[in-house]
Amino acid sequence: MNNRFKIVEVNTPKRNKEFIQLPVRLYNREKNWIRPLDQDIESIFDPEQNKFFRSGEAIRWLLLDEQDKTIGRVAAFYDKKTAYKNDQPTGGMGFFECIKDKEAAFMLFDRCKEWLESKGMEAMDGPVNFGDRDRWWGLLVDGFDFEPNYRMPYNFPYYKDFFEAYGFRNFFNQYTYYREIKVEGLDPVIEEKAKRIQNNPKYHFKHLTKKNIEKYKEDFRDIYNRAWSRYSGVKKITKAHANALMKSLKPILDEKLMWFAYYDDDPIAFFLMVPDANQIVKHLNGKMHLLAKLKFLYYKKFQSPDKVLGLIFGVVPEHQGKGLEGGLIMSFGDVVQTDNFPYKHLELNWIGDFNPAMMKVAEQIGAQIRKTHVTYRYLFDRNKPFKREKKVS
Repeated sequence: MNNRFKIVEVNTPKRNKEFIQLPVRLYNREKNWIRPLDQDIESIFDPEQNKFFRSGEAIRWLLLDEQDKTIGRVAAFYDKKTAYKNDQPTGGMGFFECIKDKEAAFMLFDRCKEWLESKGMEAMDGPVNFGDRDRWWGLLVDGFDFEPNYRMPYNFPYYKDFFEAYGFRNFFNQYTYYREIKVEGLDPVIEEKAKRIQNNPKYHFKHLTKKNIEKYKEDFRDIYNRAWSRYSGVKKITKAHANALMKSLKPILDEKLMWFAYYDDDPIAFFLMVPDANQIVKHLNGKMHLLAKLKFLYYKKFQSPDKVLGLIFGVVPEHQGKGLEGGLIMSFGDVVQTDNFPYKHLELNWIGDFNPAMMKVAEQIGAQIRKTHVTYRYLFDRNKPFKREKKVS
């Protein structure tokens, strides 16, 4: 039994505040760490805001030292809809933060394991989110010299040692690709295909316009469901989900960053980008009250982000391999050439190493890996053979 530390559940407003404040103290000297918005973290653990509570549970803990000072935190969770799609029922752990003490870290891992076992789980992935994969997913293991993108993790390098010493194994790598925003840099083969497709009058490219946003919501949904729903574990997106996505992007949306391709009038591809909100969020100290909202608007207008985050890319199956990704980039490049275009850098939302086709697309448009996160998996039965994430085809 450990007499140095104790674990307490986050079940009071005071402990919830400590859960939010611990990273602020830990990272106060880390120049590249950006404090997340408090509301973005708290919403994950609010059953009224997080749909995953409909089919799952979540719990949080703090780790205290002998003086009752908070020195660590973690959350554990599972979702019945996804847990049983693995070789064994698999839950998750995440939002891990800890001082540089292996015993302390292992206590937090143990508590997650014990709780998940009590819920019928046989493995845990981490550090991950109690929600979708597009946010708070993975452990940063390379790229510490760069600021994190909005709602993506940034952590101390020593966390990797904790996870691997405990017995977590690399389930998959997550690569964040980077390129400068300029027309040059396309793979010559892709560039040739792109020029050919741009010269074909049946193909045309448009960026979103706010006055026709209802049309683009439906075009996005149509393309997404044709392009992505054929992959294992990817659900079709509903009209309500598409509406919610566009609503969430509204505060930061720039219509010239959201591009669509059409074959005659048939929507066949998209490349959705947004300004990286973290370049504004870093000035808000985690808050989004009235004054912070005014500051947000100020920085958006007068100190606009110069980095763009590529959220999602999709091409319907019958038009894949024809150079549409290059066509979208080159059409976007025509806008980039204008004198008042404020953006200089592009980072793509992470691509898993289980998706070599998308990695190839990123490389063909001239992007290179800038950051690497890892999703780890820990099997509770230590004799069971470990398998990495299956590659998509």
